[in-house]
Amino acid sequence: MNPDRLSKGVRIGALALLVSTLAACGTATVVRPGGGNAGGVTTPKTSVPKPGQTVVVRKGDTIYALARIHDITPADLIAWNRLDNPSTIYPGQVIRLYPQGATSGRAPTTVVTPPRSAGSSGGSTAPAPAPVGPVKSNIAWRWPADGAIVGRYVAGDATKQGVDIAGTSGQPVKATANGVVVYSGAGLVGYGELIIIKHSDQWLSAYGHNRKRLVNEGQSVKAGEQIAEMGRTGANRDMVHFEIRYNGKPVDPQQYLPAR
Repeated sequence: MNPDRLSKGVRIGALALLVSTLAACGTATVVRPGGGNAGGVTTPKTSVPKPGQTVVVRKGDTIYALARIHDITPADLIAWNRLDNPSTIYPGQVIRLYPQGATSGRAPTTVVTPPRSAGSSGGSTAPAPAPVGPVKSNIAWRWPADGAIVGRYVAGDATKQGVDIAGTSGQPVKATANGVVVYSGAGLVGYGELIIIKHSDQWLSAYGHNRKRLVNEGQSVKAGEQIAEMGRTGANRDMVHFEIRYNGKPVDPQQYLPAR
């Protein structure tokens, strides 16, 4: 996998979170405080940090909605909270409304500790840790393409967060399971032409280095449906880089795909 994928601090989880929440909002009309009807979804172009203030996530909240309510751009809210979670923020999670290091000179407000498992102690509000070992999945995962595995997942290695499957230019790349396309574009450095599919509130799959993308954001896809043509955009050979993510964290795809 190309090390440039992590350049400039851009992460696939943050991008997927942003595009999935944007897609979920559809075309609802929003009126910002102090402003008129914009005729469509409007988001702040610049953020207004609120030093010392936090908000507690409630069921149904999204980063996009929280950002709009508090006059902060989704990108800043993601960066300030170091979120690498492409589809889910959880009830009870504390979201900071200001960049790290900014202070207001007064005690923080609305600080709530997220739910902890029995037996835990202290007042830490750190995000839930990445899963240790395989997490059970009820999804019937399929291989996205035929070909030899030329790159494998390595836990903790930010440049090896999935598997690389070699093939030929134009070869079909298929959806690994039923889902909805939440990203289709080339905006993430090192992944080339990229597609991200949301399968549930916890599970995502990503397909990079495509020659041509055949699906659009918001489109529903079925397991085994062709979504792209294999290529080498952002890579040095024809292949598909494939990731499975649970709650935004990469997991080993070979723990979930059928044995070959």
